[in-house]
Amino acid sequence: MQPAYLPTGSVGGDAYLLSRSIQVERKHITFDLAENPRGRFLRITETVAGRHNAIIIPLSGVEEFRDAINKLIEFSKPFARPVRPLPSVRRQADAHL
Repeated sequence: MQPAYLPTGSVGGDAYLLSRSIQVERKHITFDLAENPRGRFLRITETVAGRHNAIIIPLSGVEEFRDAINKLIEFSKPFARPVRPLPSVRRQADAHL
């Protein structure tokens, strides 16, 4: 699925500079680069079945956060299961062919 780029704006005192949204299985994950009077930050919000969980990382820690994620990705590569395609299901109309 292609990531969605959302418009910037201002909500609740936070000015959103850039947003990116992805769908991973049942989870909708949004990455918002925003700022408020205390500074700039990255907010990562997970939405599942209408429930929201978020973490906020100050902009000063974003590169360290990226480095930690990259290390986890590299470590987990041998454990990744390949995605198997769904079995094909013949439609009733195709059964006569």
